[in-house]
Amino acid sequence: MIKEIKYGTTNTYLIKGRNGSILFDTGWAGTLAAFCHAVGEAGEKVQDINYLLISHYHPDHMGIAQEIADMGPVICAADIQKDYIHCSDRILAKDKKASFVPIRDGDIRFFTIEDSRAFLQEIGIDGAVYATPGHTNDSISLMLDSGELFVGDLNPLYELELHRGTEIEKTWNMLLSMKPAKVYYGHARAADLKSGFLGGLVGKSAPDDVYSLVKRIMKYVDKGIPKETIAEKTGADIVFIEDVTRMYVTHPGVSVQGILDRIEIKGR
Repeated sequence: MIKEIKYGTTNTYLIKGRNGSILFDTGWAGTLAAFCHAVGEAGEKVQDINYLLISHYHPDHMGIAQEIADMGPVICAADIQKDYIHCSDRILAKDKKASFVPIRDGDIRFFTIEDSRAFLQEIGIDGAVYATPGHTNDSISLMLDSGELFVGDLNPLYELELHRGTEIEKTWNMLLSMKPAKVYYGHARAADLKSGFLGGLVGKSAPDDVYSLVKRIMKYVDKGIPKETIAEKTGADIVFIEDVTRMYVTHPGVSVQGILDRIEIKGR
């Protein structure tokens, strides 16, 4: 059984197996109360979740991981993610209002990619975890034998034409060879591959403040300012900045509205 826990800008999924459950991704620091409320609304208890698996260690996917773990679930991570666990700590620590709690390494259960199927079977989930680089080097995806695929922030299929000949295409070719039926993204509507729907945008309009925000980000990109600094200057989350930057640099001359027509804004 799969339940989407809707509470923020990052899509979070609870996957229930025969002997337990695993939560795929979390949200930004400071969202624990909203997360707990959403779990309750879904008819679940945080304390009953066995494991938390994070697709990659960007701040909008691991911001409340340790706080969730302090309530019972165990953070699990693939061996390839070990060197990236704390890559977002500096960014999150700067937000004093969010009260970020860093992950305690000693509490993590690591597994190898090769042994991921055996690990998942402990909680009655038939599937495996795969290394899926392209968005980040520590990105992993979870593929269930029943056809559901969870990819985090791997660039969505509806953008694939933009990434021909890249590592992103190579990763997608590997995943698609397993014939997934449904793809769950980190920031977009799920793709239903049986019907041919590749997932996509939540809407094609945005409030004026988002329009202005995109203009500011574009100016900073022109100046070569790093995305972490842009986040500090604008308050925008890293994923939104990455989306804007990707569309801006791959579509020369694109307008602000053109960018908004291409990326999933989802209230960010």
